[in-house]
Amino acid sequence: MNGSVVAQSRGRGSSLLGGRAARRRVSHLAVHGILLLMVAASSLPLIYMVSTSLKPNGTEYEFPIRWIPQRFAWENYRIAFQSIPTLVFLKNTLIIALVSLVGELLTASLAAYGFARLRFPGRDVLFILMMSTLMLPFFVTMIPLFVLYRTLGWVNTLYPFTVPAFFGGGPVFIFLLRQFYLTLPPELDDAARIDGAGFFRTWWSVLLPLTRPALATVAILSLVHHWNDFTGPLILLNSEDRFTLALGIRLFRDQYRTYFNQTMAYSTMMTAPVITVFFIFQKYFIKGISMTGLTGR
Repeated sequence: MNGSVVAQSRGRGSSLLGGRAARRRVSHLAVHGILLLMVAASSLPLIYMVSTSLKPNGTEYEFPIRWIPQRFAWENYRIAFQSIPTLVFLKNTLIIALVSLVGELLTASLAAYGFARLRFPGRDVLFILMMSTLMLPFFVTMIPLFVLYRTLGWVNTLYPFTVPAFFGGGPVFIFLLRQFYLTLPPELDDAARIDGAGFFRTWWSVLLPLTRPALATVAILSLVHHWNDFTGPLILLNSEDRFTLALGIRLFRDQYRTYFNQTMAYSTMMTAPVITVFFIFQKYFIKGISMTGLTGR
């Protein structure tokens, strides 16, 4: 009698566990299905760009859209590369991206260290004021910045895109690095101070090496921003020898038409390096984002 009761209870327990496992599998499948739909929706513009870049002249306007071209026009990439001074644009873009990257990593990490570790009057007020500048869109400050750069004689030069990076690096980067600094134990600063290190030595030798995930996140965001920046160079640059890759896209049109297949080929070549950099450093990028903001201090 007791044995049959125990067997029945075990059977009910196993059925309950089996039902929970089945519901868990169904929920996982539903979540993965939703994620796959989101990936497909976000990848559609990229797929359309690559597909259009391989279409012969005249077929890029077909409707309904032919996702797989009847003939792959690989010559579009050669024409897009040779029809404009791509290497000159690439050189200018690399100068802006790399110089700005160095400036933003150094100054943003130093400013974030000050906001996270140092105690001085008005620190929190200054931090709030800095973060409040995020509410100002670029188009509000566009005219004052143009007047400032024209007064300095920096119009049609690369200085407006490189020099400001050495003066703080931007509130977003400072915020990300500050939040990461707050996750590090303050005992590290105390140990460095006991060993005779000052504030700059503590920042450079102790804390900065520990913030590599956050620095990788800042580096990727900085490279993507400067690589794809279109509005700033459009306003401040007026000669082709100073153009960037982003400005080169607008050269694939004349008075009568826009060469969409060559434009998409150029865009694909311009996008490929950014995607490659992201996939190489995505581990550090995800780690830096996930660890930022773990503290509420």
